Amino acid sequence: MDSGAPVSIGGFEERIAPTVDGLALYARDYPALLPETGLPVICLHGLTRNSRDFETVAPRIAALGRRVVAPDMRGRGKSANDPDPAHYVPAVYAQDVLALMDRLEIPRAVFIGTSMGGLITMVLATVAPDRIAASILNDVGPKLNAAGLSRIASYVGHVQPVASWEDAAEAIKATNGAAFPAHADDKAFWLAFARRTFRAREDGRLELDYDPHIALAFADVDADAPAPDLMPLFAALAQKPMLSVRGQISDLFGEDVVETMRAAKPDLETVTVENVGHAPMLDEPEAWDAVLSFLAKAS
Repeated sequence: MDSGAPVSIGGFEERIAPTVDGLALYARDYPALLPETGLPVICLHGLTRNSRDFETVAPRIAALGRRVVAPDMRGRGKSANDPDPAHYVPAVYAQDVLALMDRLEIPRAVFIGTSMGGLITMVLATVAPDRIAASILNDVGPKLNAAGLSRIASYVGHVQPVASWEDAAEAIKATNGAAFPAHADDKAFWLAFARRTFRAREDGRLELDYDPHIALAFADVDADAPAPDLMPLFAALAQKPMLSVRGQISDLFGEDVVETMRAAKPDLETVTVENVGHAPMLDEPEAWDAVLSFLAKAS
């Protein structure tokens, strides 16, 4: 059920909307700084993340005159866990996004999808293409590196609760440090990262802010198996303007896949974020400049 009047905090309103199967879906809703300059932007996070991943770029985009909505997908953040882990798949998440758009009266939007969020965006393009005006795919494409998938499978659902935020920062550095080598000794960076990805339990310990059952989607990942081919989904999304953001040292999304995307979509816009792996935060100077330029042309 709906939560009624939204709660406004920290520059955004908190929204609670029902999914098609009755779960409570949470979203941050950043109002556009008037005058409005374009369609709303919907930001979709990665597998183990939540709406806090966009806490830097969402206010910046809202300041450009665009409403920004960043949901926690089911099983993450403040959204409800699903009693059936088989529902933790992009096809279901896509239906959740459509239900949220309907509840918030957003007929059409520009999408920013990080990793899993990009897969959700591609699914949306196949089931509701008219709802997508343009897309920014962050370190994801129609082919995923099996080694990167295997790395993610090795830690998702397996990080143990910790006693302090300093311990949480060390834990998140252990699983993500290779992706951000420039921040190896930056304690503030990892503490901020931890606060976006961990939550406090009633007993005071800290745990990752997602349902561990999302790991079941990776139960059969085989590093030696061929990478999944998502070209049919990409082809649907490729009918709209698109920016591809890639981390230079990403183990999930290679430059060869960018070339495959460009062959299928010659007008693809691209940017590579130097010395960053999976996935860029989008506030890196080269990434943000590309996002700014792309949004200036998007409807």
